[in-house]
Amino acid sequence: MSERHPIIAITGSSGAGTTSVTRTFENIFRREKVTAAVIEGDSFHRFDRKEMKLRQAEAEQQGNKHFSHFGSDNNLFPEIEDLFRCYSETGNGKRRKYLHDPVEAAPYKQEPGTFTPWEDLPADTDLLFYEGLHGAVVTPEVDVARYPDLLIGVVPVINLEWIQKLYRDKHVRGYSTEAVTDTILRRMPDYVNYIVPQFAHTHVNFQRVPVVDTSNPFISRDIPTADESLCVIRFANPKGIDFPYLLNMIDDAWMSRANTIVVPGGKMELAMQLIFTPFIWRMIERRKRALGAL
Repeated sequence: MSERHPIIAITGSSGAGTTSVTRTFENIFRREKVTAAVIEGDSFHRFDRKEMKLRQAEAEQQGNKHFSHFGSDNNLFPEIEDLFRCYSETGNGKRRKYLHDPVEAAPYKQEPGTFTPWEDLPADTDLLFYEGLHGAVVTPEVDVARYPDLLIGVVPVINLEWIQKLYRDKHVRGYSTEAVTDTILRRMPDYVNYIVPQFAHTHVNFQRVPVVDTSNPFISRDIPTADESLCVIRFANPKGIDFPYLLNMIDDAWMSRANTIVVPGGKMELAMQLIFTPFIWRMIERRKRALGAL
């Protein structure tokens, strides 16, 4: 953690909804005039799309049915830790982009599924903002979770997470239900070993819970809407959280435990704005004091 160069990390698996949380933070940054160095977690995959397919095929031929993007072998965990450490100490570091589709790839004149070259982070940023799979990963070799000043987990209940992934991969990426199901099954051991443990290290977890039947996610035709969901928000350390204020500001919110507030799904973004804007204020104020600007 660093007062001069703070880090915010959003972590969650593919299809969890981390992109929606990122949009909320972008709105906060814009409104509060905060300049963030943005890091995409996919840029720390070890292999580009073509290489990953080749290696997956080789792994399957050798009997490995669980070769996935979630595990340590296919990600640059030490490089994530080095970036977080370097930024927290100096405000500097290097990043690259993973180009998901033709729209993203066009400005770089590269193929989709490739990485851009590594480049220096922009100078004079107020904080580093990471969104991806491994913002709180801890293994015997690395401890990424010790660096962020604010760690946020996005964790829908598992059937909803699968529905969201199925819907995205089928309607946006053109995959079949069978192909997406195979991906889910292949990733399961790494999901259990590398994704789930991160949520024990996060400072705040957001878990969307549908209130409609999701018993068989593989035949669901659409994603349950926000109004068909509740959002469970758990604080690892509730000290300093103004729960009475949140309950007053968010209609139909209630507390299920001393560190947990439940809000209607449609109020999730409002809850994030109310919770995290003060975090950003305090973070930037501490940074200014540390830099001697106050």
